[in-house]
Amino acid sequence: MPHVEVNLRIQAPAEETWRAVTRLEDYAAYMENVESVHVSGTSHGTRVSEWSVLLKGSVLEWVEEDQLDEPTHTMTFHQTSGDLDEFTGYWRVDPQDTDSSLVTFSVDFEIGIPLLADMLNPVATKALRENSEQMLRAIERRLVVS
Repeated sequence: MPHVEVNLRIQAPAEETWRAVTRLEDYAAYMENVESVHVSGTSHGTRVSEWSVLLKGSVLEWVEEDQLDEPTHTMTFHQTSGDLDEFTGYWRVDPQDTDSSLVTFSVDFEIGIPLLADMLNPVATKALRENSEQMLRAIERRLVVS
C-alpha cells in the first residue's frame, strides 16, 4: 500500500497550530486545492468529514471518520466511502519549543485498480505528496499572518 508522510515546522505554538489543523471546515477558505470540507456528527472526539479536493486537475471526493486525541494533538482518520479503496492516516502536532510546532501528515492509500497499480501508484503518491505539502504550507501561512 502506498504511503505518504510530510512534515513542516511552523512558527506558532502547538495549541494554536492544533486548532488550525483540526478546523477542517476552514480549509476551503485558504487552501486552493481544497474545494470543500463539511464536518458533522462531532461526539466524544469523533466526527465525520466530507471532502472534495483537487488533485492534479481531477476532483477527489470521500467521507472520512476523524478521531481527535486532544492530549497528544493527533487526529486519525479513515475513509468510510469515496473515490479510493482505502485512505487512512493521521495529522499530528508536536511542540518544538514555546513558539513553534512540527506538523506531520501521514497517509496510506489504495487506488483500487490492481491491474494498473504499478503504473498509477507512483503518480498518485507524487500528487498526494505535493497536495499535502501545499496544505501544510497553507496552514503555516494562515498562522504566521494571524
